[in-house]
Amino acid sequence: MKHLKGFNQLSKQYKHRKLMLSNMAASIIIKKRIYTTLAKAKALRTYVEPIINKAKLDNMNSRRLVFRYLQDKKSALELFNNIANKIANRNGGYTRIIRTECRNGDNAQKCFIELVDFNTIYNKDIIKKTRRSKKKVVNNDISIS
Repeated sequence: MKHLKGFNQLSKQYKHRKLMLSNMAASIIIKKRIYTTLAKAKALRTYVEPIINKAKLDNMNSRRLVFRYLQDKKSALELFNNIANKIANRNGGYTRIIRTECRNGDNAQKCFIELVDFNTIYNKDIIKKTRRSKKKVVNNDISIS
């Protein structure tokens, strides 16, 4: 029974779930966006956001705590060198989940999970530059608006 379980166990044992979330957290820190199932993305969000929050305070204790969760030197360095500077003034909500289509085999909901400050698609400056006004195009006496 699932009484008083505050998290999704993802049908995995403790050690497998812990390693899977650690690897996914390292991947999202390095790549800034990963493609996975919705259940794993929601579990990853609760796993990675406290880690990113600990990286705001750059001292030896927080580096040790972050490395204990990530178990990857490359992702820990990326987190403290690049990501912590961009998220210094953000109070939370470091990740975004974007739902996509369902998987063909088992109809599992797929999604992207990404770091919010590192997405170039949703930045306002880029959206203003690429936005086009409606123009009437006349081809063979047919106007399309």
